[in-house]
Amino acid sequence: MRSESTFKEIPIVHQTAGAIDLAWTRAAFRLGFITLLIVIPLSGLFRIDVSSGFIILNHQIWFSDFSIVFGFWLSAACLLIMLYSSMGNVFCGWLCPQNTVSTWANKMTSRLLGKRALLNWGDEPRTERVSSGKNKWRNWSLLGIRILFTAMFFAMIPMLYFFPPGVIWSFITFQEDPRLAGSLYWIYTVFVFIAFANVAVVRHYVCRYMCIYRMWQYLFKTRDTLHIEYDAARSEECATCNYCEIICPVDINPRNTLTYDSCINCGECITACNNIHKKEGVKGLLSFKFGLRKGKQASNNTMQLSSLLRRASWVAPVFIFAISLLSWGIVNYDPYHLSVYRAEMLNARQIQDYRINVSNKSYHPAAVNIQVEGLPEGSYTLDNRKIFFQSANRKDLNLHIDEDLPNGLYTIIVHANSDDGWQQSLSIQHFTHKS
Repeated sequence: MRSESTFKEIPIVHQTAGAIDLAWTRAAFRLGFITLLIVIPLSGLFRIDVSSGFIILNHQIWFSDFSIVFGFWLSAACLLIMLYSSMGNVFCGWLCPQNTVSTWANKMTSRLLGKRALLNWGDEPRTERVSSGKNKWRNWSLLGIRILFTAMFFAMIPMLYFFPPGVIWSFITFQEDPRLAGSLYWIYTVFVFIAFANVAVVRHYVCRYMCIYRMWQYLFKTRDTLHIEYDAARSEECATCNYCEIICPVDINPRNTLTYDSCINCGECITACNNIHKKEGVKGLLSFKFGLRKGKQASNNTMQLSSLLRRASWVAPVFIFAISLLSWGIVNYDPYHLSVYRAEMLNARQIQDYRINVSNKSYHPAAVNIQVEGLPEGSYTLDNRKIFFQSANRKDLNLHIDEDLPNGLYTIIVHANSDDGWQQSLSIQHFTHKS
């Protein structure tokens, strides 16, 4: 009878129709964000070119395009500051791939090896132990294979940002491609090893102790930042219940969140508490809230934190300046680049050769016409008067000046114009002196 009465004291939670459940919403946001991370480089929206800088909308953005580079990152920093100041760690709970894959790995481990097999990265000591009924090689193999394929998938995402889609396709299908470096397979193997160790062992340890985004809370959190609020006036309703603590993915007490803690604003505790009180027709004791925490102004120094409006008052002008700078850079963006420099001089002889370098910064076919002004006809030789590009590339033309050119100082102007309307001119000084 004692055992029966004990089982009767355990609350049974029914997921009734219409119950508030944020799990599916969070899953949709997480899946959408991972999809976005894949679509961005594949579509040419953003990629990194180690030889030139960045690629935005299939156009190379060099570091010399200062207005675009500085304006873009400054505006992104302002948006991140306002996101963190207002929403706190909501990125961690709703979008972060590290948290997504860690949560998935914990679910797989619990299903195949038991809940006590989860690695404990919390503050309270706990011994991990595999369930005796699940400690089988088949379960271990299934878990290892799933983690391996997950690591292989996530290890591919960073490579999408450094190589064109065609190179990645040749890499996946083992096709020969001159753009495909032989060491790429070794690099990918290292990425897979790091991802496997992360998914298999590290998991939420990164979130608790290594995440840079979470470190920002010590700089950007305000007293109005989104947080979990506990209705202490109804505390007697949860005197014998700790379901919110059990379901919390970061092992904290949602009823006692602090200004600086591991809460990721995922809302799992809110869903759990609402579902328990659903049958009584009342809301749970936990909810999202902006503003000061009840009764904790002195204990966690929230009164010393600046308000969101005060933070926005100085971030907004910087953001407007960044957007203006970015817009000005986009309007004045130069899709080509022209440079002229002296060729190598042998045995201290007089310079007779110049290199005309033309760069196409867009990943589209293009043609550029070259003209030389300031030299008599027949006194110079140009390799070609038109350069064709199949994609983004740099090409050189050799300008050779005849040694019989009369003595004097010549101002040589090199004109370049493309079929789509771009034009640029550069001038150089050439001095001829024959004894």
